[in-house]
Amino acid sequence: MAQPSAAYPSVAPVGVDTTRASIARVYDAALNGKDNFEVDRTVLEQVRAVAPQVNDLAWANRDFLIRICRFLAGQAGIDQYLDLGSGLPTAENTHQVVQRVRPAARVVYVDNDPMVLAHARALLEENPDTSIVTGDIFRPLDVLANPVVRSELDFGRPLAIFHIGTMHHYLGDDGAALLQTYIDAMPSGSYLAIAHFCDPETPESSELARQMEEKFVHSPMGSGRFRTHAEIRAMFGTLELVEPGLVLCDDWWPDGPRLAPLSPVRHCIVGGVGRKP
Repeated sequence: MAQPSAAYPSVAPVGVDTTRASIARVYDAALNGKDNFEVDRTVLEQVRAVAPQVNDLAWANRDFLIRICRFLAGQAGIDQYLDLGSGLPTAENTHQVVQRVRPAARVVYVDNDPMVLAHARALLEENPDTSIVTGDIFRPLDVLANPVVRSELDFGRPLAIFHIGTMHHYLGDDGAALLQTYIDAMPSGSYLAIAHFCDPETPESSELARQMEEKFVHSPMGSGRFRTHAEIRAMFGTLELVEPGLVLCDDWWPDGPRLAPLSPVRHCIVGGVGRKP
């Protein structure tokens, strides 16, 4: 397939350019991290005008990641992971969760933000089973041909590929075709996990989703699409969705009973895990 990401400025690396927001740094700011600048926090403040609890998008995304890591390492027996768009290191990164369950699990992170790469390399310096490589996750042919990816992961046996909180920053309409390139490279028994901003197309949440999209896209970050459930489901292709399917991130095997109602923005991010037969 064509690899069109160069057409979209939101996916270009910005490093430590303090005049332009970075996707990774905005996410870090939403998780109350310290590796962000005023321009990154400005993005959240703009969205907060229509969604006071905008930070919940990031927390729902992060909690979903942790739960799928435990499921895949513990229940599915997966011991190799390709985490696309890893973002700045924070608590409970993919390798930390899966390697607690499977100490020999191998994890390869891919990102193109120089600040992310520098932080991650320092964190992973003494972890021989975890690597990070420079790459544009929206150019799957390049990622899959990367020599580190090919040497660290065995594409002859099952693995997991993560697109957690990434595809809503891809502004093209060919996201399903892009992900199909990754799916085609996955051997039988592999899994693809996706978390994505969503327009639920309900009277209660659709207007909020579109208002947040408007703020994100016209912010210094320049991206953040809220696709419909059907559009996101199409990204899994013919993969078999693990129960409960494509649902709110908070509804994908939660850790316990829900004692308080979800905030409105948590109804605008969904996640799912698909298995290749």
